[in-house]
Amino acid sequence: MAVAALAMPHLAAYGDPSLNKEDDTSIGKPLDHAQGALGANFNQNLDALDYRELQLARAQWVRGFFPMPATDDGDPADHFAIDTITDASERGYDTILSLKFPYNNASFPEPGSAEMDAELDRLDQVLPTVMGKVDIITIGNEPFIESLPAERDHRLNEFYETVARHVIDHRAEQCGQNCATTLYMGALNRLDLENRRTPATERWMRFVRETPEIEGVDIHPHVPDGDNVQAFLDYILPRMRADQTFLVTEFSLVWYWKQHLQDTISPEFAQKYGFHTDTQVWEVIGAAIEEPFSERQWHDFLTSSAWFMEQATFLHDQMAMYRETGRLAVATYGFKQDNLMVRNWSPNKDPWLLNSVFAPYTVASRGSGMAAPGFWLESFRSLQNG
Repeated sequence: MAVAALAMPHLAAYGDPSLNKEDDTSIGKPLDHAQGALGANFNQNLDALDYRELQLARAQWVRGFFPMPATDDGDPADHFAIDTITDASERGYDTILSLKFPYNNASFPEPGSAEMDAELDRLDQVLPTVMGKVDIITIGNEPFIESLPAERDHRLNEFYETVARHVIDHRAEQCGQNCATTLYMGALNRLDLENRRTPATERWMRFVRETPEIEGVDIHPHVPDGDNVQAFLDYILPRMRADQTFLVTEFSLVWYWKQHLQDTISPEFAQKYGFHTDTQVWEVIGAAIEEPFSERQWHDFLTSSAWFMEQATFLHDQMAMYRETGRLAVATYGFKQDNLMVRNWSPNKDPWLLNSVFAPYTVASRGSGMAAPGFWLESFRSLQNG
């Protein structure tokens, strides 16, 4: 489905225009396929998708990932991630599927090896189930995290370039010139840190730029400060062709939230809900996990926290930044808390649960079978195009 076009954004050039092989006059101008949409990200939890929640949030785009090792467990068409994403597509939703290659605990297979052949065989099982059905396939999830630190060099590039060429060839042979599925490379993390902008990252972007079949790159700006995201844009935009766009299939302030887990809660909230005045933020969240709060209590907890309310415009601020480039295809935001977010809760736990549009693990359901909304629902709704 087409998403309504955006108004002309602020024009801005990014970095060294000599990096663009095409005429750079379109940098910062909206492209026809730069839809600027905001959708719902489910990561590994596509089985938690509830169409009523999507409708309430006015979400048109759905994103999740498929872990490639799951191919060894049976027909990938029967896996909940692929079954759900293709069902959403059939229902008229726009869809993004990231192909996840977890090599955190093993070396990348070398091109031409039996191990690489096995990986490509997995692709040959997965691609027929999604090619031409989902709108976007992202080749990779978080390659510079889902890899051994020592191999985040040319070995990472060689592996993903081999995979990408295989996907490109499959699309050409099996889906045709007018295939409905476009391809992105994804996703880059922490480009706000200088040590993440490495020769391998440069090669990643060069491959994106020099491969005509690749539409652009995906980024995951999980940051401690919203202003840090500008560094991502300053890095990727001049390193892409002028006709390419970018995805932001994950973004959040999770590292900012984590800095405040051991803050003391507000006296007003403590008094109203019977907590000791020296109770810390993480302890209140733990209480909500143990026995979910009412919507009012969860809302009061967050809105009484000055550190949280300082970021109340985060979604609007981020979407404005992405859209002003004229190059955003789709951003998707964490849609729903999952059980991994609350498992082994502690002050050292990464508080992904504070990002979610819906909060089934910290807020009691209304009894309709739908999850209760968290803080971000109204912002999410107001940012829908059209």
